[in-house]
Amino acid sequence: MSIAQRVFHGSFGRVALLDMDHTLVTHSHHECHVLVKAAGADTFFNVNGRRVPLTDRHAVLVNAWQPHFYDHQPGAGPTQILALYIEPAWLAEIQHSLALSAHPGFFTQCGIELNSKNRRLADYLIAEAYSPELVPRERIESLLFDFLIELIEDHSEWRQLRRLGAASRLGFQDTRIRRACDYLRNHVDDPDCLANAARAANLSRAHFFTLFRRDTGMSPMLMLNDTRMRRAFTWLETERTGTLGQLAEDLGFSEQGHFTRFFQQHIGAAPSQYRRVIDSYGALERAL
Repeated sequence: MSIAQRVFHGSFGRVALLDMDHTLVTHSHHECHVLVKAAGADTFFNVNGRRVPLTDRHAVLVNAWQPHFYDHQPGAGPTQILALYIEPAWLAEIQHSLALSAHPGFFTQCGIELNSKNRRLADYLIAEAYSPELVPRERIESLLFDFLIELIEDHSEWRQLRRLGAASRLGFQDTRIRRACDYLRNHVDDPDCLANAARAANLSRAHFFTLFRRDTGMSPMLMLNDTRMRRAFTWLETERTGTLGQLAEDLGFSEQGHFTRFFQQHIGAAPSQYRRVIDSYGALERAL
């Protein structure tokens, strides 16, 4: 079973060191996503239908909302992965034009070769994730910034997108799809959320799915699942009194076990194990 070894979260998003040993489901999310191999077997991600290697010298870049999944190979050993989920708003605070990191064409390619400087900067982040000691969030932010700026300079289209006047957010050209998205984001506990989102857009279910994919480049289920995962991460990172059963119910799952499988299929680790990692780090912070 895959496990989370260390998780840092903050205004930058999330930095997670994950031991991965089985394939995940196809998913997408609003953050831009960088994956670097830390240790173990060479492996692959599938990004928008393309199989991309993850090795000591090759990293994976995933644009916001781009469908992807971890493609573990049968018979291969586990791989330890440094997974970066970067909030576009954090990059925009550093440099306004980097709000374009939310654009689906921000990274030029999904598979890149790391030069020696990028590999060294990634290894600094990995070393901090391995550390059993408390790592100040300012230290993580500084290392993250240095690594990302190098990647963005070499492998992004932010200058070209800025010249073209590209929007930094998901388009929603069709107002009906915008209404449906609003419904999806605000009614994750609805057991018939997709059908009711179609009704909110005054569309048949089939027409809704067709228009949604045309307007956003993904299925409405991927957006609904991202909304559920975002709510789950926020709850796991901040809630100290509720139960996982209550969280599952709030996210529209009839049983806690269904939510646990859903969470594992998207990130690899179980929600209870993920929460223990966060809690143990929080205990270090409170002790100092």
